[in-house]
Amino acid sequence: MGIPRTIDPPPKKVEIKWKTNAVPRQVQNVAGKIACIPGEFGFLPDERVQEIADQLDGLSISLEQALSLRAALNQEKSVYSHSKLMRRSNEISRRYDSGESVISLSKRFDAPPVNTFRAVLTGRGWTKTRIKDTLNKNPSKLNKRDREQFELAESVDRVSSVNQTETQNAAEVFEEILCEYFSSLGIRFRKQEELLSEQKKEEGRAIITPDLLLLDDVRINGIPCAWIDAKHFFGADLKFPKKKTQKQVDRYVTEYGQGAIVYRHGFCDGLRLRGAIKLDSSPLDLKPLEDFHENSKK
Repeated sequence: MGIPRTIDPPPKKVEIKWKTNAVPRQVQNVAGKIACIPGEFGFLPDERVQEIADQLDGLSISLEQALSLRAALNQEKSVYSHSKLMRRSNEISRRYDSGESVISLSKRFDAPPVNTFRAVLTGRGWTKTRIKDTLNKNPSKLNKRDREQFELAESVDRVSSVNQTETQNAAEVFEEILCEYFSSLGIRFRKQEELLSEQKKEEGRAIITPDLLLLDDVRINGIPCAWIDAKHFFGADLKFPKKKTQKQVDRYVTEYGQGAIVYRHGFCDGLRLRGAIKLDSSPLDLKPLEDFHENSKK
């Protein structure tokens, strides 16, 4: 699916040496405890970032990698604690209606603020559909206090926030950087957008859409790679992100064979993925991504 019947000229063999520098599993464990503390799910003030940087001194992990690891740890915590949080939704709703703020409740139950606010609404008897529709499309329908608390929760929540636009845009910039790199090597490929458009037309929906489907015979560090997927985060050796990525890799391998995952912030040496080699961004020109983040601050 997605590979032309005829490739003219025929696929050429391209050997790529891609040096990687993985973060040791023990270092990931230590850095995770430094960067991720209970009740802290939002944007970090400069003082806290500096505190993390100072504590990381001497460890073979960068501040950017540790902050990306923090996001993964918080996401995993959010996913695996969600059912527990919802089981206590009646208590959370009572505390909220008695005057406790959503931020205070978030810290009390060590859960992302937006998820905590969802628990408040669940405790009131709202259905999942009603909560989703209201928070995503019609937050103006909330009463004054609820709207203010929801907006506050959104502003300090980087884990379960409804608005993930900036994160998605940064990921798209990273994908373009990856495309530029393979183009500079003279390697032919089809982009995700092409595959998406083609599959929607032929199948009515997207089926299998890696970021790059390679049309040449590409060997990275001696290993044949038929596809490349970009991940704009640190490849942590954690249960939730690993399970999610492996599920995606399995679909690609079934259709195309072995491929590669390129992690923007590198990866942990303990991470194992069947059917995909792990790469970091060391050979890539990341200036467009740096410019994007700089412009986002303005």
